[in-house]
Amino acid sequence: MEILELESFLPYRLYRLADSVSREFSKIYRDRHGLTRPEWRTLSGLGQHGTMTATELGEQSAMHKTKVSRAVAELERRRWLTRTPDEKDRRVEHLALTKAGLAAYREMVPLAKAFERELLAKLSEGDRAAITKGLTALEGSLGRAKVRVEANRSERNA
Repeated sequence: MEILELESFLPYRLYRLADSVSREFSKIYRDRHGLTRPEWRTLSGLGQHGTMTATELGEQSAMHKTKVSRAVAELERRRWLTRTPDEKDRRVEHLALTKAGLAAYREMVPLAKAFERELLAKLSEGDRAAITKGLTALEGSLGRAKVRVEANRSERNA
C-alpha cells in the first residue's frame, strides 16, 4: 500500500504555510481593531474594490457565504459598512465601506504592506521571484477566483 506523506504533499504544505502566515498577520488586525479573519477579508475586499455584493466578496476572498454574511453583519454593527438594495433585484445588496470603515482600512494598508515586506525580506531576491512566478502559474492553472469577480463586475457595468 502506498502512503501519502502529508508533510511533503504540496497542497498540504501550501495550506499549512498560508494558515501560518494568515495567523501571524491576523495578530495585527485583531490587536488593532478586534477583527476576525473574515471581517478583515471583507474590510480589505471592499477597501480595494469599493462597492461589491456578498457573492463577489465570497468569490474574491474564497470565503463561504455564511462567513461573509457574519462578517458583513459585524462590520455593519460597527457602522463600518452600508448595504444598499439592488434596484433590479431586491435579493442582492451592494456593500460599501462607510467613512469609519474606510478609515480603518486605510490605517491597515501600510501595516499589511509592512508585514508583507518583512515576510519577503526573509527570502533572497531569487526566492521571492521564484515564489511569485510559481504562485502565478498555479493560480493561472487552477482558474483564479479573481477572474470571476472581475467578469461579474464587467457584466454588471456593461
